[in-house]
Amino acid sequence: MVSTHPEAPVLLLAFAAVLLLAVLLSSLAHRSILSTAVVFLLAGILLGPDTTGVLEITADSEIVAGLAELALFTVLFTDGMRVGFADLRAAWRLPGRALGWGLPLTLGITAVLAHYVAGLDWPEALLIGAVLAPTDPVFAAALVGNVGVPRRLRHLLNVESGINDGLALPFVILFLTVVEGSDDLHLDELGTELLLGLVIGVAVPWLALQLEKGRFFSASTKYEPLNGVAIGLLVLALGLITHANLFLAAFAAGITVATFGERQRESFEHFGELIAELFKLAALLVFGALISVKFLSEINWTGWLFAVLAIVVARPLALAVSFLGSKLSRTEQFAAMWFGPKGFASVVYGLLVLQAGVTAGDEVFHLVALTVVLSILAHSSTDVLVARIFNPAMTPQWSERQRAASADRREHRGDEDQPPP
Repeated sequence: MVSTHPEAPVLLLAFAAVLLLAVLLSSLAHRSILSTAVVFLLAGILLGPDTTGVLEITADSEIVAGLAELALFTVLFTDGMRVGFADLRAAWRLPGRALGWGLPLTLGITAVLAHYVAGLDWPEALLIGAVLAPTDPVFAAALVGNVGVPRRLRHLLNVESGINDGLALPFVILFLTVVEGSDDLHLDELGTELLLGLVIGVAVPWLALQLEKGRFFSASTKYEPLNGVAIGLLVLALGLITHANLFLAAFAAGITVATFGERQRESFEHFGELIAELFKLAALLVFGALISVKFLSEINWTGWLFAVLAIVVARPLALAVSFLGSKLSRTEQFAAMWFGPKGFASVVYGLLVLQAGVTAGDEVFHLVALTVVLSILAHSSTDVLVARIFNPAMTPQWSERQRAASADRREHRGDEDQPPP
């Protein structure tokens, strides 16, 4: 019999049940303020050890670490495929502003808030700034996926969120090393890990794509989507064997495929996004299980104030500076400033900090968890509302059916000449 972690079967059962519920509610979620991410987060909280105890998992569980790393690897690989060099050349100015100015400013402003509001020392404050700097458009899906929203705004948010996970990673690693209190930051080892990750992430997919272009190799239509899976697994395996930075390797591999293998990118895109979504939702379920009412009550009022300010001040202020002199309309600027959800990457980076065992790790994780929870609730419940600013005709299907039913009733009453409500 295959050995498993004691909590794995129950976790699998819980994930399967919540996934089925989320699938059945997905149509409603797509046209309302309900979010699939919120469903998994709340399910995790409900099933967690401090609530009902169905999921007996803790932050130091091996399954938590393994799932978090594998999930982030998958997400960074698929994110990288969305931002090939051709995409960046086509429209790079606005994403460049958001990444070149917005990302470091968001990190810096968040760190200042963490130091002066939450009372963290500067190393921990800079670490939490790096953890909370990335954004995730999944929690603003109605905005990013709505064709009524200006294309340049959707492109800006897609490219920014696809790249900033990878750009924030070296800062998370560096500041985590500083927080660990080592006199030697081991920058040579860190540099070697990052360089190996970059080399593996570029070389493996490039060689694989060159092989397929040869006269003896060609993927069939049925197996073509598995090309991306094979490349990703090779990068993951080589990264583990050589102790390279897995996350940078994944991100670099995705960009390389997007740049040199447009056909492979298109064939893998839908399949890859589904895989990444599964890992994201599983990680959110586990993340929710580590949170409870008791967990949140352990955070004092300054921590709550920090979390709110990190959402409503840090990114809006950073992007307001970044977009000075840009041609974005005020409405577009507002949408870009508001939709900086603290999402999946922050969840995983927060788990990595917690599992590092640093002195302030628990406090940092509490603040990160609270900020992510508030962000998911706020951003995933307002994306539809903001999207309607750009496209007022966008009406939930349940409302359209309600209007149609009202019209039928008026017709039967013989008052069809009256205007619809």
